Amino acid sequence: MLYALKIAARYLTANMAQTALLVVGVAVGVFIFIFMSALIGGLAQFILARTVGDIAHITIEAEPDDPAILIAPQGHVLVVTQRGRTRTASLAEAATWLSLIEGVPGVKAVSPQITGAGFLTRGAQVAQVSVTGIEPGREAAILDLPGYMLEGRARLGSGLIVLGRELAEDLDLSLNQPLRLQSSEGVTALLTLSGIFETGNGAIDGARAFVSLSSARTLFAMPQGVSRIEIKLFDLNAAGTTAARIRSLTGLDAVPWTDGAEQLMEALAAQAQTGYFLKTFALITIVIGVASALLLSTYRRRPEIGIMRAMGAGRGFVVFVFVAQGALVGLMGGVMGAASGYLALLPFPPREAFEPGTLPMDITQGSYGLAITLTVIGAILASILPARSAARVDPVTAIGQ
Repeated sequence: MLYALKIAARYLTANMAQTALLVVGVAVGVFIFIFMSALIGGLAQFILARTVGDIAHITIEAEPDDPAILIAPQGHVLVVTQRGRTRTASLAEAATWLSLIEGVPGVKAVSPQITGAGFLTRGAQVAQVSVTGIEPGREAAILDLPGYMLEGRARLGSGLIVLGRELAEDLDLSLNQPLRLQSSEGVTALLTLSGIFETGNGAIDGARAFVSLSSARTLFAMPQGVSRIEIKLFDLNAAGTTAARIRSLTGLDAVPWTDGAEQLMEALAAQAQTGYFLKTFALITIVIGVASALLLSTYRRRPEIGIMRAMGAGRGFVVFVFVAQGALVGLMGGVMGAASGYLALLPFPPREAFEPGTLPMDITQGSYGLAITLTVIGAILASILPARSAARVDPVTAIGQ
């Protein structure tokens, strides 16, 4: 076998220009494979970061109390409700569950919240808002408020409020201005605007108000417990399994972000399939190039093959020579293409620094090892047909040519 490898290497070095052209062609195919892997993978990460990066990966919502039902005479059903206000549902024992949830493997951060509706008032201007009460110090647990701040700070102390840019502009507000917030419970609080943020999401920037958890307790008449627990994971793709683990551990209805995101998942799956097709075409190009080059080499070396066969070389030996030649071409081209792809992707920012308007290339998803392996396998498969053709050469006929 060592002698067969020497012959294969000699065939490759006999015509350096042809070999170099063949190796470069394989390298280009590998480069395209790696480029498409980095682009498709980076684009998927960018889409997920923009759509899921600022929301909870798992959410636990308090269920509202069912209205009291009374059975009246003659079988009539009476439903008793409280007129004038809507009670905010509560997770009364949230403090007990928080430590359990934080100990679940894969959990990055936990944010207990009190949420509800309200009205912001400044003079004659009124705006309906969605109020979220957060524990001070957990402002960046789910939505990175400090990272989105335009003015002021994301301080959520008592008596302070943080608004989105669109909402602040609608009410013509500036920092440190006082404003009134009336909750759906009918409680009114006088708050001071301590910060203005902009996420780029109109639903958040134009309708969300953040206050401290203590302020939210007063506004929504909730002296204990919370209305929602939001959970951030290190791996958002593990939301389903982690939510099931939290449900079994606490008995709470933990809902992963994938519930209700079927359209997004379908779009990402279609995008991944497109990438598979493009990478497959790149490999097919490599196989065709190697096969055609080796077929030409087989035809040109028919006299040499005839001499080897006349000297006692078996068909298996001849097959191995040309298969080894294809494997060497695939290995050299694969390594060259992988190295070129890696160097070409180095200038692009990492996935953590993706910005809108830029090409989201993820260097970590280049699939370098896979590209080299598939290229070598493809080159070997491409060389089988020329190798078998060479092994069938008749020694007498070949030498006579």
